[in-house]
Amino acid sequence: MSVIGKSTNIFWQECQVGKVDREKLLKQKGCVVWITGLSGSGKSTLACTLSRELHSKGNLTYVLDGDNLRHGLNKDLGFSAKDRTENIRRVGEVAKLFADSGLVCIASLISPYRKDRDFCRAIVPDSRFIEVFMNMPLELCEARDTKGLYKLARAGKIKGFTGIDDPYEPPLNCEIEIKQENGICPSPLSMAGHIVDYLEEKGLLQE
Repeated sequence: MSVIGKSTNIFWQECQVGKVDREKLLKQKGCVVWITGLSGSGKSTLACTLSRELHSKGNLTYVLDGDNLRHGLNKDLGFSAKDRTENIRRVGEVAKLFADSGLVCIASLISPYRKDRDFCRAIVPDSRFIEVFMNMPLELCEARDTKGLYKLARAGKIKGFTGIDDPYEPPLNCEIEIKQENGICPSPLSMAGHIVDYLEEKGLLQE
């Protein structure tokens, strides 16, 4: 019996079918690929490309996209520092469950604060958390501005926008860092291939 947060008299219920059984069924190992970076850095594009590449290889994935989750799970949250932390905490807990189910969970969120990403890493066991840093310069992200958000932030119509008037704290020890090469951003397929290679090297794509 435990006291967790505001809940009391909580018991952990064990089931006969566990993670190992699910991974044997899926012939892969559950993990979390956490893609972080500024708005416009290419996170969502990479997440979807990676999902497609893994699917074509017979691996089961699920993408947790930050914007999509704010339509449902996190629709009650804003963009204050407190709400951003809660946003990432919830996504981290969901990603942990997906990984426990045996899926390759691909989370694509700005996730600007290092401590929040570190929390997510800490709750995913067995080094199954792979942090991918989309290290693209602000100038590139702002030039893309596919959603028009930087323009609104520069005009003062959006407050607390990451990279403009709210900080982004880059990872210190990420597993994969993706940068421009000779001033050119790698193609989504190339970036996805790099991640697939990493997952294969770590033995995560086969049971």
